[in-house]
Amino acid sequence: MRDIIVIPGDGIGPEVTRQAVETLDALGLGLTFVELGHINAATYLSTGTAMLEADFARIRDSGLVLFGAIGDPRVAATDYARSVLLRLRLGLDLFINKRPARLWHHRLSPLRDGSPRDIDCVILRENTEGLYTGVGGSVHEGTASEVAIDAEVSTAMGVGRILEHAFAIARRGVCMVDKSNAVRSGGRLWQRCWADARAAHPDVPAAHLYVDVAAMKLVSDPEQFDVIVTNNSYGDILSDISAEVAGGLGLAASANVNPVTRSGLFEPVHGTAPDIAGQGIANPLAAILSGAMLAEWLGHTSAAEAVRKAVSVVVAAGQCTADIGGTLTTEQAGAALRAHLLSAGGHDE
Repeated sequence: MRDIIVIPGDGIGPEVTRQAVETLDALGLGLTFVELGHINAATYLSTGTAMLEADFARIRDSGLVLFGAIGDPRVAATDYARSVLLRLRLGLDLFINKRPARLWHHRLSPLRDGSPRDIDCVILRENTEGLYTGVGGSVHEGTASEVAIDAEVSTAMGVGRILEHAFAIARRGVCMVDKSNAVRSGGRLWQRCWADARAAHPDVPAAHLYVDVAAMKLVSDPEQFDVIVTNNSYGDILSDISAEVAGGLGLAASANVNPVTRSGLFEPVHGTAPDIAGQGIANPLAAILSGAMLAEWLGHTSAAEAVRKAVSVVVAAGQCTADIGGTLTTEQAGAALRAHLLSAGGHDE
């Protein structure tokens, strides 16, 4: 069994990651963890480098990362976050960013229809191409003549493999989202690969939406979606929308994975939340659910489902943090979930 590298990071990252590790330990899966606690903003500010080559080599050898959050208001430049999180995604070729959105309790939905909603979808975001590759530049910076260009990169390999994964995991259907009516070159590539993928999977219901329409439909009728697959920037935005209609970022988990190498980085979507860091009130459920995705990735399917069932129970009972209607601290919320896991008999691994 490979060691799991734990990178708590900044802000509330260490607080919520601790709860995720304790929950995975409580499942008794025999997992071992190695914490690289020095990969954070403090190290970057003092040395100019947050992640050494030796750190990356150790992470690459493991191929499994439980991640907290990265970012600090003291660091204005984007180089810090890119040098850690984006380097891991690109360096490990984690081309799938998987962000499930499930409404754990109907009271959490911000939609005006107060009846129970069956929201249970996943956003698949191409994770190594698009606008976030850093292709581009600027001239005449700081002047009235400044020109800045960021290029969106799409390749047939990159688009084809994310579409193939979307069809592979679909339960009810796949919706591909692009803006091919306005973004011509990349749009043509996505549309061609989409046609090929649909032809290869004729029995899977498939639909296409432009990104502006998809954003609208995620708010007005999120229950229609099963798998949404799209590019890097659109997926980033749409997954925040889906997280919000399903109860907020405090419950939003994610996985960055490569099914070929079986490498993966698992992290909550919420970021560092510096305004509440150190107060002990951060919601640990997104990190715990990310840990469940890690367990499932390693083949512990029943253990992952046990965690999800426990989340449903504690949320329904109000045994959670204030952001989703409870009164518990971060540690108390994690402990309440683990107590339910134990009372329910753990899992049938």
